[in-house]
Amino acid sequence: MIALVLALLAADFQQDLQSLAASKAPEAQRLQKLFDLAFRHENIDDPEEATFRGFPGQNDRFTDLSPEAITRRKREAEALPKAVRSIDRGKLSPAEQLSYDLFLRNAEDDAADARFPTELLAISQLSGPQYLSSVLEVMPLRTPHDTQDLLARLRAIPMRLEQTQALLTRGLATFVTPPRVVLRDVAAQLEAQTPADPLASPLLKAFQKQPEGREEAIKIYREQLVPAYARLTRYLVDTYVPGARETVGFASLPEGAAWYAQRVKRETTTSLTPAQIHALGLLEVKRIRGEMDLSMAKAGFKGSFADFAKFLRTDPRFFFTDKEALVSAYRDIAKRIDPELVKLFGKLPRLPYGVIEIPAFSAKSQTTAYYRQGSPEAARAGSYFVNTYALDTRPKWEMEALTLHESVPGHHLQIALEQELENVPPFRHSTHFIAFTEGWGLYAESLGSELGMYQDPYSKYGQLTYEMWRAIRLVVDTGLHSMNWSRAQAIAYFSENSAKTEHDIEVEIDRYIVNAGQALAYKIGELKIKELRVLATRELGARFDLRAFHDQVLGNGAVPLDLLEAQVKAWIVREKLRAARETR
Repeated sequence: MIALVLALLAADFQQDLQSLAASKAPEAQRLQKLFDLAFRHENIDDPEEATFRGFPGQNDRFTDLSPEAITRRKREAEALPKAVRSIDRGKLSPAEQLSYDLFLRNAEDDAADARFPTELLAISQLSGPQYLSSVLEVMPLRTPHDTQDLLARLRAIPMRLEQTQALLTRGLATFVTPPRVVLRDVAAQLEAQTPADPLASPLLKAFQKQPEGREEAIKIYREQLVPAYARLTRYLVDTYVPGARETVGFASLPEGAAWYAQRVKRETTTSLTPAQIHALGLLEVKRIRGEMDLSMAKAGFKGSFADFAKFLRTDPRFFFTDKEALVSAYRDIAKRIDPELVKLFGKLPRLPYGVIEIPAFSAKSQTTAYYRQGSPEAARAGSYFVNTYALDTRPKWEMEALTLHESVPGHHLQIALEQELENVPPFRHSTHFIAFTEGWGLYAESLGSELGMYQDPYSKYGQLTYEMWRAIRLVVDTGLHSMNWSRAQAIAYFSENSAKTEHDIEVEIDRYIVNAGQALAYKIGELKIKELRVLATRELGARFDLRAFHDQVLGNGAVPLDLLEAQVKAWIVREKLRAARETR
């Protein structure tokens, strides 16, 4: 029944797009109608995203991953840019033109992505059905209806696992799989979803404290979820992992070079080629290495760079021996940053955030930390997740830079401000331009000294290590996916130029292998924001206001880097005109 309803809704969406293109209504009305249609359809078609956003009524199911649904989405991806272009941009207001441009950019990227079989890469160490609990964790659970939604979603998991296995089988048949090496921990991740004690499962976490529905949830767990996860795990171990490719670069996939080029274009929002990005990365690594050598000298260390890196990776003084102490220290850093933000920002978000431990089942294969956005609509705070696995790989000297990036003034501040934008279409509250979002996160790390951080030479060196980490990404991501680098070659380059621990380096390289191109966004975005700050400082001189600059950069939410540059340059012109009027 649900499949029939979704099919009818999809048909309606395509018909609505055709009707919109033929409509003679004023352009602004047509644009608003398009935004409304697309936003509603996206939330119905992707109920997990709707849950994260706080969009109501979609919490009882998962996204349909059937071949029919995937084919339909690819057709819709091709149709949407045509509907946008049927609207005359020249007849819109400047604010409407910005929303038009952002929507069209995303629609064009989606259409370009639809050419490639991304859906066949349905599982990795960082994504797949072993992470369904992340959706369940953020579901509201305040009413009996909420409980029934959660139970319905639990019942839907076996079908989700069957659809995932079908995609994996198609991937094997067409030689589209992740590399075998990055799948080494996935079976254990799947097994961790179904421990002997149902209430110890990440899938039933909500029922640990809530008795309502618990008995039914345990019944679903034992009769449906445990067998379903066991079947997928056996398939993974016996069939999928042995059949997965041994190569690591995207170039070895069908149409791999074109696929990677599209990923680079989308993630960086630029026209830079992999070769250009690789060369830029080499220059940045050389520049930052010089700064690291100076910082090492300030710390009074007399040995070589390699000796200093080993010292930072191994000396017990730099590591906690207790998980709770590590999490508490992260929270302390966040609390020290919070009151300093008013010095650098005129507008701050209302939505709060918290520091949370990464779930144990995924911690071994997860990165050092990550941010999960909150939802003003669902009254859910943002979450800064920190990794407590292998405490001897979590050095204290990296914690300030990491917190600045993931919480404030990094991801939480930027994303929460975007969610709180007023008088914009709903899609503007969650635009996904990674070069802006991650570029801002890396830029936020550089604000540490202005916020009272990096007071000891080791934390400052940690900030440089993190900047070096993102510069290295430009080299190794392009090396892996366009220059036939091996995994060992990428790990060696990373290790030679960074003080990060061996475990962290391996996890990071494996992340770049499965998320090709994504890691390029950080440094490319940060360099553009710094370039614009230098430009504004030079052009405005004594009238330059850093708080106003930051508010301008963040004021329209995430945008492609070329649009950001145009916005900042227009702001500089306005500031100059205002100064000229005031001096008359």
